[in-house]
Amino acid sequence: MKTSAPRCTHGITLVLLLLLAALCTTTAQKNDIDIYSLTVDSKVSSRFAHTVVTSRVVNRADFAQEATFQVELPKKAFITNFSMIIEGVTYPGNIKEKAAAQEQYSAAISRGESAGLVKATGRKTEQFQVSVSVAPSAKVTFELVYEELLKRHLGAYELLLKVQPQQLVKHLQMDIHIFEPQGISFLETESTFMTNELVDALTISQNKTKAHIQFKPTLSQQKSSGQQDTVLNGNFIVRYDVNRTVSGGSIQIENGYFVHYFAPEGLPTIPKNVIFVIDKSGSMSGRKIQQTREALIKILEDLSPNDQFNLVSFSGDAAQWKPSLVPASAENVNQARSYATGIQAQGGTNINGAMLMAVQLLDSANQQELLPEGSVSLIILLTDGDPTMGETNPARIQKNVKEAVDGQYSIFSLGFGFDVSYAFLEKLALDNGGLARRIYEDSDSALQLQDFYQEVANPLLTAVTFEYPSNAVEDVSQDNFRLLFKGSEIVVAGKVRDQSLDVLSAKVRGKMHMQNITFQTESSVAEQEKEFQSPKYIFHSFMERLWAYLTIQQLLEKMVSASSAEKQALETRALNLSLHYCFVTPLTSMVVTKPEGKEQSEVAEKPVETENKYKNFNSGYPLSRFRTAGDRRSRITAGTTGKRPSDLGRAGPRGPPDMPHHHPLYQRAGESLLPDMLLAPSMPDGAFRSVDPRAKDIFQARVPAVASGPVTGRLWERKASGRSTDLPQIPKTTSLPGTIAAVPAPIQAPPVILMLPGQSVDRLCVDIKHSQGPMNLLSDPEQGIKVTAQYKTDKAQFSWIKVTFKNPELQVHAFSEHAVVTRNRRNSAYKWKETLFSVIPGLKMTMDKAGLLLLSSPDRVTIGLLPWDGPGEGLRLLLRDTDRFSSHVGGVLGQFYQDVVWGPPAAANDSRRTLTVGDLEYTATRLLKLDYQEGSPGTEISCWSVEL
Repeated sequence: MKTSAPRCTHGITLVLLLLLAALCTTTAQKNDIDIYSLTVDSKVSSRFAHTVVTSRVVNRADFAQEATFQVELPKKAFITNFSMIIEGVTYPGNIKEKAAAQEQYSAAISRGESAGLVKATGRKTEQFQVSVSVAPSAKVTFELVYEELLKRHLGAYELLLKVQPQQLVKHLQMDIHIFEPQGISFLETESTFMTNELVDALTISQNKTKAHIQFKPTLSQQKSSGQQDTVLNGNFIVRYDVNRTVSGGSIQIENGYFVHYFAPEGLPTIPKNVIFVIDKSGSMSGRKIQQTREALIKILEDLSPNDQFNLVSFSGDAAQWKPSLVPASAENVNQARSYATGIQAQGGTNINGAMLMAVQLLDSANQQELLPEGSVSLIILLTDGDPTMGETNPARIQKNVKEAVDGQYSIFSLGFGFDVSYAFLEKLALDNGGLARRIYEDSDSALQLQDFYQEVANPLLTAVTFEYPSNAVEDVSQDNFRLLFKGSEIVVAGKVRDQSLDVLSAKVRGKMHMQNITFQTESSVAEQEKEFQSPKYIFHSFMERLWAYLTIQQLLEKMVSASSAEKQALETRALNLSLHYCFVTPLTSMVVTKPEGKEQSEVAEKPVETENKYKNFNSGYPLSRFRTAGDRRSRITAGTTGKRPSDLGRAGPRGPPDMPHHHPLYQRAGESLLPDMLLAPSMPDGAFRSVDPRAKDIFQARVPAVASGPVTGRLWERKASGRSTDLPQIPKTTSLPGTIAAVPAPIQAPPVILMLPGQSVDRLCVDIKHSQGPMNLLSDPEQGIKVTAQYKTDKAQFSWIKVTFKNPELQVHAFSEHAVVTRNRRNSAYKWKETLFSVIPGLKMTMDKAGLLLLSSPDRVTIGLLPWDGPGEGLRLLLRDTDRFSSHVGGVLGQFYQDVVWGPPAAANDSRRTLTVGDLEYTATRLLKLDYQEGSPGTEISCWSVEL
């Protein structure tokens, strides 16, 4: 797709917002608005992403209808152009100063029209939406263009596209071109909608400096199994990094502009002094304080032995854990973990007192010369609310803290949820050389806290400055930085002043732990210009726009902590650049032309984090809206309650404890149990007088292994053979006074089922009866795999299972709520039953709607993890391709893949036999079990079982 540089043209109102590359055109074929083409073209040139989303629709009805175009894009992106082509006429967008568009914006509100064309929809994304009336048989083309500089986070750049066409599309295509002159060191993709049927629609090609990812599914591939609707609804993510050297510098030049990327490899970590300031006010009670404790314990474990630390907890008053900073020794960390475990939430919020106490701890250590020379001092604040006790004026708190810090330490502010003033925390951090981050209330809040800590856990350099020949460059962006952390990158851009320059050189100075260091880099202007001129797959003249984008972002950030006089100058420059380069920023609005005389103008404006007051995000299921001429309307909603489609119809109460909601006998909302389906005769109270009174409750809650057919009402009993045998009908009112009927317990799924190819017994069920602490289930050094787990014998289930891979270096940690994938210190949480398809070098991860997470590669054993919710619920482990285990496999389960000898069935009881593994001997018993490997409700099997 050919794209031109964005143009600013005159028009009417539509203000936009930005988000991560996401796409959703909301229309539906049942309303005769047909999307016949939908394309996404993203060109990433030296980290700068230029994305074009184009949707073509036609109204196949014989009356006018409203078509709505929605796109989700990254919060850090700037929209640069939007246009509609209606019946051959182009209605373009026009970037204006926000004040100039305010009159139209206010007019729209006064008419009662919704002017909110942009809204936040997730942690990283915001949604742009525009609607237009489409005449019968008419066609409309929507096109949106946005740009962003990809930021390196924990060693990787990430591009996210959200795909939500909401109908089958004849021509659906996504192309991502990446060009990195430094060379691409790794590239991986991840999708939440990809299935095995869609794999052939995805092609990835890559060489040293280029990569092309294309997704082009056919109509049949887009269909849900047996349905006419589309399966495409979710995220597509590309992650990659580039090659680096010890000098860490790369200067790239294109069309008279340069960009300097700096992220040196191999530098040692600088010791740090860190004070954790933890809010324990009443509003933190419940899940928040629990997750905070969990995250803090993990963070404490990650401290380096060379670090020093202390804890300050606060509510109405502030209290320090120790009177001074202490080394992060094993003993001190263990004591701090115990202290963190006991933190309870109650009282008010005295942020001022807590922050001044933290500064005083550092000041005192500094005065006593207890802070190691060249070390870095950080204060990390976590709070969920505004100050309510002590000093409560935000401006005075900011002033007090800034004066106390006096430029010596860096403050990082974490706002938990949306009851906190993010603007207050942001200024508090930026005033003191740090940054602010919002922590979203969710099941992975603890992981968000841990990930943030990982970003600042390893400082590499302080006082970083960039120097260029004064006569060679001009209009250089920010060129001095307080800190450089491992896994991040510093970016400086500017204009090349001397067009006859042969070589552009640069010096980067910084301070390591005990010494100063200077990096020198140079780049040939002619060679660089030539490298960017030839490729057709890059967006040309991108570097000038990269420079403008970076400069605007830095000016907006400086405005937060600038004085009134400085702020005006910064705002003026940022506004002028936004208008000149047609960027929709917090200072500008985009006006979109609509057909004259048919519809009123609309205004959309870019939201900013400090103004986000929403408490809940869209669940991810889009809303489609249509309006026809004469105000004939239809509205389609999908999951607006926030429930998954699989949850619909489950509004009623859950069944008895032993009956999972998916069980075929479970009574769903709106259904009734017919009289001939009652599973047990009624029991008079007297039947329980001579036994423990709890027996009646247990009896009535049990799910018997006897049920009636749904049509005939005949009773049947499942046998070990797997067949059903008819039983004589029992009168429904039968009761046995004075006795308790024996009701068999439901057949359970064992904790583990092992497939044993090549052995005389091909399947072994393992019951774990004795467990103390974490267990080494599997370990195969040749395969580079280790599986550990925690088994709770009292609950007869795994509380967690962890799979560790050596190559690639990666961990998958499964819990009851979600699975957490950790790679390069970066955590990603995936909730069970939310589909996943991830391909990284050496490993493929997939999750289906049943929640089965498979970890596989061509020459390795396949490991599966499953949140089993049938009888004997809990996490389950699956093993496939077990013939690939090496002879060195070991562990509690791995031993059964060594030399195993099965003895013959016992003469007196053919359901028992002996199993010998090395020097160990086990008794195996033939039992009826539920096979969980294909998901709920499971299949009954006769299985040789051993107890461990």
